[in-house]
Amino acid sequence: MESFSESYKAAGVDITAGYKSVELMKKHVARTNTPGVVSGIGGFGGLFKPDFAGMKEPVLISGTDGVGTKIKLAFLLDRHNTIGIDSVAMCVNDVICCGAKPLFFLDYIAIGKNIPEKVASIVEGIAEGCVQSGCALIGGETAEHPGLMPENEYDVAGFCVGIADKPKMIDGSKLQAGDVLLGLRSSGVHSNGFSLVRKIFDINEQTIYNTYPELDKPLGEALLTPTKIYVKPILALMQEVEVKAVSHITGGGFYENIPRMLKEGLTAKIDQSAIPVLPIFKLMQRVGNISEHDMFNTFNMGVGMVVAVSREAADQALSVLKANGEDAVILGEIVEGSEGVVFA
Repeated sequence: MESFSESYKAAGVDITAGYKSVELMKKHVARTNTPGVVSGIGGFGGLFKPDFAGMKEPVLISGTDGVGTKIKLAFLLDRHNTIGIDSVAMCVNDVICCGAKPLFFLDYIAIGKNIPEKVASIVEGIAEGCVQSGCALIGGETAEHPGLMPENEYDVAGFCVGIADKPKMIDGSKLQAGDVLLGLRSSGVHSNGFSLVRKIFDINEQTIYNTYPELDKPLGEALLTPTKIYVKPILALMQEVEVKAVSHITGGGFYENIPRMLKEGLTAKIDQSAIPVLPIFKLMQRVGNISEHDMFNTFNMGVGMVVAVSREAADQALSVLKANGEDAVILGEIVEGSEGVVFA
């Protein structure tokens, strides 16, 4: 007998819509398959067989996150196939800071009303993020929540599991004064600080279409630009040079995130003139009359990832990153001190 509940549908949950969502998303999920995938989606658990070959001491590293209030932009623009990239990026960009290669990802979508085509569009973005980071989408959950949220709204979160060989993990223990800090450019605001962003621009159905001389597209489109995924360039860099520390510049900006990669007694000295500040941040500071400190304490300002290498390896690191699509810049250096971050 076909699974269908008239009573449950009357209460706001359409089981058959869930089945259709799974069917529509299968082609997107298939794009993410890697050699470790054991089962397809639809079971009670996602199965993955990791390859430990060549590793002395395998360590699993996990990360979980959502996309915050950036998701409001997707609602307003009725564009749902990129927000999933953000969901993946926020997780895989964290685990790569330890030098871990992402293995697999699972998502959780809570939605007011399950419209299969919308859910499939969200998963399309999640799958794209997985492809960009080389990990498999092996499972997830779509939960229809009538009465808990409006029918046209949803939230997306997820988690990934990566693997690293403990002797090769990046932990900042080898950092020393004189090491060089490299900045990998961001694609935009990424997925942080959007409560402030929405306040600055009074984001609504009309203002998302505003245009500004600083931007080459309407405001909403510029803000919805997906978070950049740095996994493959960082993994390539690790093959060529010793990466001593990595920091993902997310909520809390420079002041909160860079100190997380430092060991005691060391400070990151940043050459502020070297930061490739994107036009969107200059616009936000101007329109919102935001202090420079608060900008650097909230946003990535054009740098999504900071990498520390020895001074001798800096030029080679820049070349490797460029060969892998990253036009990185020298941001500054590691110095002795306990200030965390200082700007020069």
